[in-house]
Amino acid sequence: MTPRERVLTAMRRQVPDKVPKTAGFTPAVQAEFEEMTGQTSPAEYFGFEPRGVGFRGPQEPTDWSPYFPQGLKQGTTISEYGTAHEPGDFYHFWKHVYPLPHVTELRQLEDFPWPDFTPPYRHQHLEADVKRLHDAGWFVQGGVGHIWENAWQIVRMENLMMFMVERPELAGFIFDRITQDRLFMARRFAEAGCDMILTGDDVGMQDRLMMSVEMWRRWLKPCWRKVYQAAREIKPDILVFYHSDGDIRPIIPDLIDIGLDILNPVQPECMDPGELKHQYGDRLAFWGTIGTQTTMPFGTPEEVRATVKLTIETVGTGGGLLIAPTHVLEPDVPWENIVALFEAVEQYGRYNRS
Repeated sequence: MTPRERVLTAMRRQVPDKVPKTAGFTPAVQAEFEEMTGQTSPAEYFGFEPRGVGFRGPQEPTDWSPYFPQGLKQGTTISEYGTAHEPGDFYHFWKHVYPLPHVTELRQLEDFPWPDFTPPYRHQHLEADVKRLHDAGWFVQGGVGHIWENAWQIVRMENLMMFMVERPELAGFIFDRITQDRLFMARRFAEAGCDMILTGDDVGMQDRLMMSVEMWRRWLKPCWRKVYQAAREIKPDILVFYHSDGDIRPIIPDLIDIGLDILNPVQPECMDPGELKHQYGDRLAFWGTIGTQTTMPFGTPEEVRATVKLTIETVGTGGGLLIAPTHVLEPDVPWENIVALFEAVEQYGRYNRS
């Protein structure tokens, strides 16, 4: 199988020739990879099957200085939604600084310099990029992004949650405005021929949702339903991927209801991947499952291999699995464990198709 055929087969809950795989590397781990291998591309070196395409940035940057009169640290970056990311002092982490932490009136949101993803220069390259990757045999994903996360990172999470209860006109404006961006992006990725759209919001904590199921259903489920429907109106067979860290078991049936195909990252410290496979494996594929809170940083290479083997034997039964760490690989992950992870996928991940 080509890499594209392998991922499409697995994510459509059928049996490929072998289990596909991928991973994300933090800058420190990328530097270690280059030192250990003499290479620059983990995807090529380890044989990852997925490749991504995305929108280009704006030609004219927004002047965010009126929203940060206090100034920002040197090295700070600002997202298109105005969230400042000040450099931290631990690994690659940063501090969020919010552009509208004191919003009280709808007018403040209406006057906010929202991003514009529609100019052709931002997305007219997508068809050519997808074709080039498809011609080379790769599975192609388009990153649609977030709704909840972008929203709270503008006004602060506590404020947004209060708006959802006490000021629904403010919460509704924010969610609707961001959803319009996600709709446009989903349509363009579908038009360009992407195999999958990447969507998601971290709405799970270690042992529960950040909000009630009823609140999620009221505010976020309708938004994502629109996004998934918009993509499928253009490309009915496009795969839909949803990411949330933590324990989100209460909303998994809702995600399936609105058209989800692939759940990520399936943190084993929060949800049992084997149980989810047993419960939802006829409707969902799983992308991830190898813990970055436990197995990858603290296991031995032998334990990493054993975890991969067990995961393939359970979650991978009958297809429906792409192996990946459940988050980007952090600097506390030993190099030997990274090698063991991908060697184990190759060793244990081949299906008997006779």
